[in-house]
Amino acid sequence: MPSYVIVDKCDGCKALDKTACQYICPNDLMVLDKDKMKAYNQAPEMCWECYSCVKICPTQAVEVRGYADFVPLGATVTPMRSTDSIMWTVKFRNGTLKRFKFPIRTTPEGKAAPDGGYAAHDDLNSEYLSTEPESIGMDEMPKL
Repeated sequence: MPSYVIVDKCDGCKALDKTACQYICPNDLMVLDKDKMKAYNQAPEMCWECYSCVKICPTQAVEVRGYADFVPLGATVTPMRSTDSIMWTVKFRNGTLKRFKFPIRTTPEGKAAPDGGYAAHDDLNSEYLSTEPESIGMDEMPKL
């Protein structure tokens, strides 16, 4: 499902020439309405659903409608990007929250890799992909 902008949250990235979502969109779909100073998806049917605009938005004003089989009736999936990781919060319709953290590959100086790549991992049990212990019913994560 395509991305959409919550206009009440969007501040047009403080009126810069190009918004963060415009900068990051690989299909050049996000544009800034200069009159309203709000971003919007100009061609939702062309959206690749890559979540780039959702992850980069500093005000969390961009969302993607989830598919019915993945996010049924009232559930949400929200990515939040930090300098070294992306945290995905999944809220199920029964109210249960689960959070998953995926690290971004960094340079030796500790900055995000220029290609924006993600850290390599072999499987879901690796140290590179984790969930909050309480979200899976544990007091703490086991040491690998």
